Parts: sequence; structure tokens; C-alpha cells
Amino acid sequence: MSVPARVSLATLGVGDVARATAFYSSLGWRLSPASVPGVVSFFHTAGGLLSLITTDDLAADAGLPARIPPANPATDFRGTMLAINVESRTAVDEALRAAVQAGAALVKAGSAADWGGYLGYFTDPDGHLWEVTHNPGWPLDEAGIPRLP
Repeated sequence: MSVPARVSLATLGVGDVARATAFYSSLGWRLSPASVPGVVSFFHTAGGLLSLITTDDLAADAGLPARIPPANPATDFRGTMLAINVESRTAVDEALRAAVQAGAALVKAGSAADWGGYLGYFTDPDGHLWEVTHNPGWPLDEAGIPRLP
């Protein structure tokens, strides 16, 4: 048997589930009724689901010690990044602007990439890094998922 090549659920450990839920809701993301207020939130995306749970609860569920939170969650890099691919350079700038209006910190404004695309970065209120990118070599399907060769 092999491990299926799919991401069904991406879970972010957060400091406050209600605050994080409000942030992602303000981006216009659809909250699932399967969510448990203040405990865990699930958001529908064009791909897998996004869930939010406290960092301590996530560590406990995995049987790991609780992680010391970063000194500055908005700027301390965690070694991971999530990406949102969009259809144009203009859409990158619009999404970054909307994220900042919702409470995100702009890490890098939209700019041309050496590989021919256009991208920018923001962090959510808990410091999770998100890239918003337009890659002209990766057309998006009807759900907004990049089609790779």
C-alpha cells in the first residue's frame, strides 16, 4: 500500500480559535457547521479543508510537547507556507489588500518573480505565512486549483 497523494485537511495551530475564525471569516471563507465554536473551526476551500485549533490542543492530540510560541508571531518564520494561486497580477494585489484589511500583516508586497510569475506574502494574526501568487505557467481549473504538467 502507498500513501494517497492528497491533502485533505490543513490544520493551523492558533492562539485563540475564535479570533482566528473571525479573521478567516472576514476573508470571505465559508465556515463549516461541523465547527465547534472556540474549540475547532473548519473552512471550505477549493482544495482540502482548512482547520483551526489551539496550538496546545494540536500538540496534545499528536502526543507532542506544547510548543513555545514565537516571540513575534507576525515576523518569526515557522518554516512552512500555504499558497493561494490566483488568475492575475491584479488579483494578487487585491487579495493582499483584502488580507491586510482583515487583520493580516503584509510581509512582502506583490512583485515580479524571477521565474515569470507575480507574488506577495502575508501572515495571519498567529504568524502563519501565506503566499498569494499568479503563475502564468500553471493555469487554474474551474475550482481555482493549479493544473500542473
